Amino acid sequence: MPYFDAASAAPLHPVARQALLAALDDGWADPSRLYREGRKARMLLDAAREAAAEAVGCRADELTFTPSGTRAVHTGLAGALAGRRRTGRHLIVSAVEHSSVLHAAEVFEAEGGQVTRVPVARTGAVDVGSYQAALRPDTALACLQSANHEVGTVQPVAAVAEVCRAAGVPLLVDAAQSLGWGPVEGDWSLLTASAHKWGGPSGVGLLAVRKGVRFAVQGAVDERESGRAPGFENLPAIVAAAASLRAVRAEAEQEAVRLRGLTARIRARVPELVPDVEVVGDAERRLPGIVTFSCLYVDGETLLHELDRKGFSVSSGSSCTSSTLTPSHVLKAMGVLSEGNVRVSLPTGAAEADVDRFLAVLPGVVAGVREKLGAPLPAATAVRAEETVVDSLGKRCPIPVIELAKVIGTVPVGGRVRVLSDDEAARLDIPAWCEMRGQEYEGEEPADGGTAYLVRRVS
Repeated sequence: MPYFDAASAAPLHPVARQALLAALDDGWADPSRLYREGRKARMLLDAAREAAAEAVGCRADELTFTPSGTRAVHTGLAGALAGRRRTGRHLIVSAVEHSSVLHAAEVFEAEGGQVTRVPVARTGAVDVGSYQAALRPDTALACLQSANHEVGTVQPVAAVAEVCRAAGVPLLVDAAQSLGWGPVEGDWSLLTASAHKWGGPSGVGLLAVRKGVRFAVQGAVDERESGRAPGFENLPAIVAAAASLRAVRAEAEQEAVRLRGLTARIRARVPELVPDVEVVGDAERRLPGIVTFSCLYVDGETLLHELDRKGFSVSSGSSCTSSTLTPSHVLKAMGVLSEGNVRVSLPTGAAEADVDRFLAVLPGVVAGVREKLGAPLPAATAVRAEETVVDSLGKRCPIPVIELAKVIGTVPVGGRVRVLSDDEAARLDIPAWCEMRGQEYEGEEPADGGTAYLVRRVS
């Protein structure tokens, strides 16, 4: 069964498996002890740290192993903010950061800090000038992911690091998605990553803190991992994580070329094979294995289930796959279509034949889902001065968009459709539909029971 969700968790690399099994036999003792078994465990831990630090591009004594990538983010953010408390209580993040960064920012805000969320372009990339403009005398820390986890867009980390360095502000980089492909460029100050993203075992994160960065560990502290990750190290998993990182780096250059070719094929062929599709993310500055697209008039959860039935494991940022029924914060920040969203993230070694079969299966699956949803007539319509009102209250996306699409052709050019909806996803999907279909989105206004979205027919 083709597994196309490596951005969530990459399959365990063969080298990781071998290293894990070997370390289970030789690395079970306490590495802080001086007897033979402890010394053997310490040698394994030191070797793993050296290998991981070399891959990151930092000194071994700057790198800490944590119980997860999320823990690395939370520890790094809290420690850097506390270490620079005298400077101020201002934090900068991008609007498309991983939820672990945004959740930490929310906690900081709730405790009295101030947070600036830098917007992104439609490609998902931040503007360096926007980061520079956000810097203040009281800025304690800035955060920027190296590449986006949902759409694959690579961020201008080196340029942002340069403006942060000039302002005397440390930059924390979440490198979870990119570290397996290569070191992060630029003069960053802190870096986090997670082993299961590159084919290592789950339960291992990396936190690098450059020398000279003011850092105050928060919470309980013990003698292990410089006090930044208390508790007994999961040495077998750490050894496997470091070994697999070195292994994937050795393969990265050649494999990146191959996967870029496969994702380029998906980006080009999906809009040709499936009508009403928007491929999202930067077309050039992107990770090798990730391609994301959104399908109009499709329920995202149903689409993923149908692809699973056909043997394909893919992911989605669609609101329809969330228990909260709210759009993906990444897609929302980009201003792109959220409904029917599919993220294909190819693992190392993904077969070309599997990609071809995915492209062969996808059109029928999308058509089937659209047929199941149908295109129901608006529940109630009324004509008033060349304005048609579509009442979609109580209906979840993509139904409001389907109903809009059905009536737009009945409105004269220059006329307007007022779509009533109480689904938060409509705030993103209706403007995105207008851009895709060449119609004019005029904005929104309050309405009884929800919101009225105003669309002007221009073609």
